[in-house]
Amino acid sequence: MTDHSIKGKTALIAGGAKNLGGLLARDLAVQGAKAVAVHYNTSATKLAADETVAAIKAAGADAFAFQADLTTAGATEKLFADAKTAMGGIDIAINTVGKVLKKPFIEISEAEYDEMTAVNSKSAFFFLKEAGKHVSDNGKVCTLVTSLLGAYTPFYAAYAGTKAPVEHFTRAASKEFGERGISVTAIGPGPMDTPFFYPAEGADAVAYHKTAAALSNFSKTGLTDIEDIVPFIRFLVSDGWWMTGQTILVNGGYTTK
Repeated sequence: MTDHSIKGKTALIAGGAKNLGGLLARDLAVQGAKAVAVHYNTSATKLAADETVAAIKAAGADAFAFQADLTTAGATEKLFADAKTAMGGIDIAINTVGKVLKKPFIEISEAEYDEMTAVNSKSAFFFLKEAGKHVSDNGKVCTLVTSLLGAYTPFYAAYAGTKAPVEHFTRAASKEFGERGISVTAIGPGPMDTPFFYPAEGADAVAYHKTAAALSNFSKTGLTDIEDIVPFIRFLVSDGWWMTGQTILVNGGYTTK
């Protein structure tokens, strides 16, 4: 019988230095992962990556930090190769990389569109490609998207629109990688209480989001807290392996499909 537990497994987390990715990295170590590779984007995040690595080691797992701009296929290929060499293999690959833009459709420039596509769509595509090449048989792959994929709303055309292709990437990858026992999922949190969220929103919008979910009154912030998302990803990359090819919105009733 295949072992789907996290104990003794190796994991690569893109965007794993801080916020949700950082908490996931720490959690997997606590759950018994043998080693965790923490990816970070630029030198501005190196300190956070180093702190996460130290926390993982304190929990008893090996840990490694790798810097890479994942908007190029070559950098993504190198990240997987380096992580695989360092850990001896990759059993779990989680991609939390993303960039938000809230702006009227008619004001979005070509440069902004290109950047959003590179960060949200292209990087996810090549992350899944490399996961298909490097993740071990019976491995697990999960990508972070957004609950806005289930919303009917203005101003997020470039953000939700460039996350939307990941739904089909996930379906296609799960179908192709399934013959090796690899499950592939995407998870879409609601607006999260992280520094990723606030710069894009005005005070009125923040106030709305804090009351928009059905369970807002039972959240410490009214928003989706990163602690609410970690257990779902933990499940998907372990005992929840039978769920594959799916995009799951986890948002306390903020929106649904």
